[in-house]
Order: sequence, then structure tokens, then C-alpha cells
Amino acid sequence: MKKIVALLLSLLMLLSLAACGNSSSGTGGSSESDRTSHNAAESPSDSGQSAGSGDGSGENSQTSGDSANADAPVVYMTTDISPEGLMKVYEALGVKLTGDNIAVKLSTGEPPASNYLDPDLIRDVVEEVNGTIVECNTAYGGSRSETAMHYQVAEDHGFTDLGRGFVIMDEDGESMILPVEGGQQLSENYVGAHFGDFDGFLVLSHFKGHAMAGFGGAIKNISIGIGSQEGKCLIHTAGRSHTSPWGGNQDAFLESMADAGKSVVDALDGNILFINVMNRLSIDCDCDGNPSEPDIHDIGILASTDPVALDQACVDLIYQAEGNESFVRRMEGQHAEHVLEAGETIGLGSRTYRLENVDD
Repeated sequence: MKKIVALLLSLLMLLSLAACGNSSSGTGGSSESDRTSHNAAESPSDSGQSAGSGDGSGENSQTSGDSANADAPVVYMTTDISPEGLMKVYEALGVKLTGDNIAVKLSTGEPPASNYLDPDLIRDVVEEVNGTIVECNTAYGGSRSETAMHYQVAEDHGFTDLGRGFVIMDEDGESMILPVEGGQQLSENYVGAHFGDFDGFLVLSHFKGHAMAGFGGAIKNISIGIGSQEGKCLIHTAGRSHTSPWGGNQDAFLESMADAGKSVVDALDGNILFINVMNRLSIDCDCDGNPSEPDIHDIGILASTDPVALDQACVDLIYQAEGNESFVRRMEGQHAEHVLEAGETIGLGSRTYRLENVDD
């Protein structure tokens, strides 16, 4: 009998040790040390380095000797969240948008207290490209679902006197249909009808969490953000509904965002640039009029010609930031990085990138 009891105790101890070995190391999901770095310029010993309290990358990237890594798209970064800092990362891109009519895509922000981009922060770069601020109406109600109200919100938030003015691309409720080449869910993408009026796009995104997508950055801004009301419904439901955004499968929704984003980049023949501002890092989107207060300090401004690389760099910085538990839970709960996987799969961009700090 004693032998049986001893055997049972030994078995319980082994099970207990196994359980401890498989337990999570924190409340925020995967720790940074558990993740593979996508920064090709980062040495293995750097991959677990904390970004501290918003210090960003903290160093210049070094080009890898591996040819694949050397060819990885560059993401430029500054920790200076100011008009000067934004212009610095824009100029670091070394690329100018071509054409007479340049659109500047952003979110006008849901009243009364969302974290939309400060017009004074972006004014200089909007003037630099002689751009027109553009948006589309929302598909979920709120103050921006009807054209007249949306124009009023844009004026109230200070966007109508920037550059060449402000246009709601689906102001008449009409769509322009773009083909989707090689998409996983969509074969066509419905964007605001005035999309075709513009030769190129500067995409200014406030990076933040999102209740449905997990995070919102460049890809969300060129997919859901440029979609007409009908297009938004089709993306959310992976092509199943033209009239309702509700009830879609999560992974199919994320894949549809990547599909839609690729159709936009293809339609512009690459005449598009991307800038993400990592401030006011709430877990809630700018479509939420009363977002949660951020738990993460401001990080910086990042820019790239590749929307997948840009969003991946922002996600990686979130994982490195102090106080990231709620943001990480939001992303992992929505399988958020799947949109980056899907984007890389269909050729929208690369998850591997080289992060270059323009501050040094």
C-alpha cells in the first residue's frame, strides 16, 4: 500500500512540474522573449531588449550581411513626436509622390474624445505634398456615418483647412470597384467613388488598438478606411454582405483587410507612402468616441513604403514596451497579427524589415 501511495505522490509531483513549465510568464500573453524578431537589423541578443518608457528602438540599425535581410524594406523611426519629427521620417523615405492630385488619408476621429491625429502635427507634411485630406463614411453609425455630419466633424476636428481641403470619397454613397489580384477572400474591393480622382496617397495613421481588428495602423487605414460603406461591409464579412458589417469570421475579416489593402496599392501602382504615429496608445480605435486611457507611453513616428513592414514594426515595439499587457491582450484576443501574415502571403508587403532610427 505504501508503495502505491508513493507512486501516486510521485506522479502528482511530475504533473505539477509539467504544469508549471507550461504556464504563462505574465498576464499579457506572449512575452517579447517568446517572439521571433522581424527586424532584420537586430542581432539575436537584441531581440528581447525592452523599449523602456517610449524610447523606441534606441539605436541605428545595422544592415545584415545576409542578402535577403539587406533587401528587407526599411522602416524609419523617430522618437520626436512633433511636426519636425514627422517631416524627418517622411524625408527619410527618399521618395516623392507623383501627380497633381495627392490624397492624405487619415481618420477624422469619432466625437467627443477620440485620439485622432493633431492637425498641427500633420500640417507641414500635408502642405509639403499639397494634399487633400480624404476619408470615407463609417458603416456602424455614429457621427460620421452620414455625409453632412461627417463634414461637420472634420471641420470641428480641424481637418478642413489643411492643404487643399477635405473630401469624403463616398459622399454620394457611391463606390468605385477595384480588382483584387491573388486575394484570399475578396476578388474585388469597393472604395469611395472619389478614390479615382487622386494620383497618389500619403497614408497618415494613428497606431492604436482596435476592438475588432486588434490593432489599427496602415493596413486598416487603406482597407476599411478607404472602403465605401458598402466596401466596409464586404471586408468585415469577407464578401458575404453588402449592407451589414456584422457577423463575419475573424480570420476571414483580417484576410479581407489585406486583400483590400493590396487592391489599393496595386491601383495606385505603388504611388503611396505610409506613416504611423505611435502616441496616445489606447487599446481602442479612433472610431471610439470615449477610448480607454493608454497604459503605454508614447513611442514615436515610423514611416515606410511597405505597409506590412510598418505595421509589423509597430506591433514589435508594442511587445517591447512597458505597460503593454492590455494592448497585447487586445491584439492576441483578436488574432491581430494574422492580417500581417495574410498581407505577406498575398504580396502586400514583408513582415521582415530593417528599423532605422533617424534621430542619430
